[in-house]
Amino acid sequence: MTLALDRKAFIDILVEGQGFVGGVMQPPPDGIWGVPPELLKKLPGYSSDIASNRTEARKILEQLGYGPAKHLAITVSTRNTPGYRDPAVIAIDQLKEISIDGTLETIETANWFPKVIRKDYTVGVNVSETGLDDPDQMFYENYACGSDRNYTGYCNPQVDSLIDRQSMEADPEKRRELVWAIERELAEDASRPIIFYTRAATCWHPRVKGLTMTVNSVFNGWRMEDVWLDR
Repeated sequence: MTLALDRKAFIDILVEGQGFVGGVMQPPPDGIWGVPPELLKKLPGYSSDIASNRTEARKILEQLGYGPAKHLAITVSTRNTPGYRDPAVIAIDQLKEISIDGTLETIETANWFPKVIRKDYTVGVNVSETGLDDPDQMFYENYACGSDRNYTGYCNPQVDSLIDRQSMEADPEKRRELVWAIERELAEDASRPIIFYTRAATCWHPRVKGLTMTVNSVFNGWRMEDVWLDR
């Protein structure tokens, strides 16, 4: 399924091209720890040759007994809001290219996260946010064995060991290399495929001064001690 994704199509359709393809960590230049494009394209499913990716996906499905004569039927669950529902519809359309027929199941907001936490789904499309652009916050929360927000139940002791190693590494460059090694493992395991990163805009009146916005967090740019009004 990961090999079937055309990530650029999601970006072009949903956010008018104002987005990025990336792995688990936010991609550069905005993200500090993300895998650079020349390495990202070598990870499974990230090649720009979509036709070749899908050919490989079809071969995998054929080995499992599925193909043009026998499609695989699945339910794709998501939260019933546009930011979740729209990418789910595109994903279902793209999966048809490899003989997977998805049926959309929309879940109201009050029931969505309990359903995900219970792992009561076959395939889910979710939107993930993080408090800050740091590997500890991302990896331990979403990919470590037993984490409450590890919605897919992914568990790889080797990856957990790498997560601990990068957390203890004081040298930023050595830590970055460990982070990229973790990214490689997560992509090869198809642990929780990332489709795309969107961008958002913030507007303010000219009289507002001293406001500094961050490009790698939606939560940490609201410290108002330096903000003032020029009236």
